[in-house]
Amino acid sequence: MAYKYYKDNRAYIEALLKTGDAVVINDEVDWDLEMGAIVRRVCEKKSPSPYFKKIKDYPGFEGFGAPIATYRRLAVSLGLDPESPIPAIAKEYLSRTAADKGEKPKILNAKDAPCKEVVWTGDDADLFRLPAPMVHEGDGGRYIGTWHFVVAKDLDTPAINWGMYRQMVFDEKTMVGPVLPFSDMGKMFYNKYTPNNIPMPFATVIGPDPLSAIASCAPAAIPEDEFTSLLMGEPVEVVKCETCDLYVPAHAEIIIEGVIIPNVMIEEAPFGEYTGYRTSPREKRTVYRVKAITMRKNPVLPISNMGIPTDEGQLLRSFSLGLEMERMLRDQGIPITGVYMLPESTHHLVVVGVKPAYANIATQIGQLVFGSKLGPWFHMVAVVDDKTDIYSKDELIHNLSTRCHPKNGIIITEQGVGTPLNPYAWPEERKYSRAGKVIFDCLFPPEWPTSMVPIKVSFDNVYPKEIREKVLSKWNQYGFKD
Repeated sequence: MAYKYYKDNRAYIEALLKTGDAVVINDEVDWDLEMGAIVRRVCEKKSPSPYFKKIKDYPGFEGFGAPIATYRRLAVSLGLDPESPIPAIAKEYLSRTAADKGEKPKILNAKDAPCKEVVWTGDDADLFRLPAPMVHEGDGGRYIGTWHFVVAKDLDTPAINWGMYRQMVFDEKTMVGPVLPFSDMGKMFYNKYTPNNIPMPFATVIGPDPLSAIASCAPAAIPEDEFTSLLMGEPVEVVKCETCDLYVPAHAEIIIEGVIIPNVMIEEAPFGEYTGYRTSPREKRTVYRVKAITMRKNPVLPISNMGIPTDEGQLLRSFSLGLEMERMLRDQGIPITGVYMLPESTHHLVVVGVKPAYANIATQIGQLVFGSKLGPWFHMVAVVDDKTDIYSKDELIHNLSTRCHPKNGIIITEQGVGTPLNPYAWPEERKYSRAGKVIFDCLFPPEWPTSMVPIKVSFDNVYPKEIREKVLSKWNQYGFKD
């Protein structure tokens, strides 16, 4: 069954314009900081996405900022009402992706693939011909890869990976960016290609359809192209690259093809990252050598701007990581009511709701999620009871302040696997991807007798049903507007 979805970035933009979640900017904007500043302000104010019709120095190119930086836009990308609450969006996502296998992509001929309308090879394949923005003041260079994903294939198995790995333009034919060894592409590159000194083919997909972008952020157990088919309800359409046997979404805006060079490093960064800090020092990092660039006519370059409080990378990564952890915990038989990762925590804080069936269940939950494949990306887990709204920051703060024992309720693991982007980390911890982990147990001990458990004083908890219903039915009559 095919769900409502948008086959390309352009149909998605039109949908956002209709719902009021995008605005057209006809004034010419500068790729040097101005575009980035506008997008950052949009993220901070949760304003509509800016659709830039004119980019200075780059006639024929357009731009689109903050593609999925709000839950409203996430709802639209899934074909839902933009007013859908987070639990409804999560339910739809989990329902679509419940299967353990998706459909293989549908392969199109090059003549039918919009991303092949313009083909640059040889000297024409020049990165300086693309309007890569200077996103933040102080960045180490212009970043062409901010809302994109990189397609890579394992050396000796059919396994593929779609993943978001930032890419800075170094020169006309070269991009540079970090590829962490524990990432999916990092495992392929460092475990197989590098030891054999074999260049690894890559394809950078810029401006994919929104569901392919979501799949590339998700920690799925199946290939991302198949995961996209689950979100769409039908196979995603792909086309073969010009210079290698990789396949890319046929309706993307821009494709950059080439090889990742083993045993060669070039300096990259700093860059304002998803943590909201400029935590990447200028160091030697992975090198991408460009062979070809293909694109649609009048391509639309998407721009994400990492920072505070959230952007689409933080929102989507938090959303999908939380739901994949929910799946894992349910599979383990843990009586959870839900999992939510706050986007504002830059996917570092996970809130787990659970029925407190036995002692130390919070510790068990923390150990399971920290020990999973997803564990390196976060370092805090707060476990709350089944009566707590895991999506409410107010209830989370109240739980942390009143239910978490300052000694017995805080469980610390001093040595865990982290990322080098953690702002609080010492230089040595960043260098070796080390991170401490902490569990906040916000559950009253199950061995306490009922008489000892404090009663929560709230509208839903201490008034009889008939009084609550009466008050709610007369709320606007009383004169309240909310």
